[in-house]
Amino acid sequence: MENDLESMRARLAEVRLRIEIAARAVHRDPAEVMLVAVSKTHDANMVVAAIMAGQRLFGENRVQEATAKFAGIAQEHPGTLVHLIGPLQTNKARDGVRIADVIESVDRPKLLRALADAVQKEGKCPALLIQVNVGDEPQKAGVARAEADDFIAACRAEFGASVRGVMGIPPAERDPRPHFVWLAACARRNGLDTISMGMSGDFEIAIAEGATHVRVGSAIFGNRPASAATT
Repeated sequence: MENDLESMRARLAEVRLRIEIAARAVHRDPAEVMLVAVSKTHDANMVVAAIMAGQRLFGENRVQEATAKFAGIAQEHPGTLVHLIGPLQTNKARDGVRIADVIESVDRPKLLRALADAVQKEGKCPALLIQVNVGDEPQKAGVARAEADDFIAACRAEFGASVRGVMGIPPAERDPRPHFVWLAACARRNGLDTISMGMSGDFEIAIAEGATHVRVGSAIFGNRPASAATT
């Protein structure tokens, strides 16, 4: 465990240094950029090592995995926050509201209605980010660019100040910068403060274009376990 902790500290320190350098290069305060450590498919021991190394924000794709992994961790390590960053099924909305501090993947009216029902039943509302399909890719989740403003307005009408910002994933193997620029502009014109964009391979570019949250997995936890890579 000691070796795991030292290795985790080193990887987190490297990512945080990269964040600091990227922020200062565009005259931003590095404290403006929050690191979401994407722990999906990695076990609870890896998460605990990251917590012991000072990390508090974690990203998970699946509600079931997040619940199994973090229900106990959150009790033992107060201040640990869970972001749901993967597509959320409507029949899992109530579970998502229970476990998540932030749901980053609100992307369609059906899910909006399911979340509204879940929030009413649970008596709590996580912070919500609207996922925009910034590349308008048919295979990818997220509200279409052309519909983003109207959908944000609908979400605000239902959830008010719980709607905090936007999230997006640019097309793979293409220049992400135009997509980051567009998403940041979308947040600004809608008066939203949170811009979640940028992953292990492009988060410096995202920071240069205004990201407030970057989602970094492999640079912190390494590659996904072989058993998870095929699922």
